[in-house]
Amino acid sequence: MTTYQNAKELNKLTLGKTTQYCSSYDANLLQAVPRSLNRNDLAMSQTNLPFYGEDVWYGYELSWLNTKGKPVVAVAEFRFPCTSENIVESKSFKLYLNSFNQTSFPSWQAVEEILSKDLSATCQGQALVTLYPVDDCPALAINQAQATCIDDLDIEINDYNFNASLLENSQGLGDESQKLTASGNEVKHVVSHLLKSNCLITNQPDWASLYISYQGDEISQEALLRYIISFREHNEFHEQCVERIFCDLQQYCQLSQLTVFARYTRRGGLDINPYRSTHDNQAPTIRTLRQ
Repeated sequence: MTTYQNAKELNKLTLGKTTQYCSSYDANLLQAVPRSLNRNDLAMSQTNLPFYGEDVWYGYELSWLNTKGKPVVAVAEFRFPCTSENIVESKSFKLYLNSFNQTSFPSWQAVEEILSKDLSATCQGQALVTLYPVDDCPALAINQAQATCIDDLDIEINDYNFNASLLENSQGLGDESQKLTASGNEVKHVVSHLLKSNCLITNQPDWASLYISYQGDEISQEALLRYIISFREHNEFHEQCVERIFCDLQQYCQLSQLTVFARYTRRGGLDINPYRSTHDNQAPTIRTLRQ
């Protein structure tokens, strides 16, 4: 079985290699990574995905020239459906966006259209692109979710290796007062800002706030926090981590509804925010000071 660990596709990537920046538009800079490489490991395929969702990216370093040669800057929102064949490899995405720097375009709409066309071709799905002025992007307004933060739990950690079994028997562990107020029909919302994983190729750290909403028997907050922290030395791409978290929670907790959303901090002018849900397609506009 082909996975990220043995895939020849990864050897072709510019990620982790010295590259030259190109400042003239070049769509060929974009590189694709098949989603199937991760999903094979999770026993998923395009025909049996257990979730809906999307990957929402924000680009903070997009610039081009207008027809008079004057620079224009914008913030870009990119939305990729989780059903697309590929993810766009992040370093190639950055190199591609930099290739707009010294290229003239007639309008903002023209830039949106060419971005959408190129990214859709790369991911083999419909990529939606919206450009915003840098001082007027409502999606990036500070917007804290109404969720219970579990980070202040007083627990001792001495192992940082990924361990999905930390979720085993994690339900029904609260005290009686918690059980009385935690109906299985109630939707619970929790957040942890302690999610940290590492890039599969470069081993650079990736930091995120993890939002989980679920309907079902109460999950032990301590067990959930230990599980999240176990990603700390784990090497996977952002999308992989979120899909793994979603599948682990479903496997061990048998939830009737589940949504997992990771809001990652930016690196190199891009952030990647995967959203997976049993019942909803579109990610909310949640943002903390870190994003």
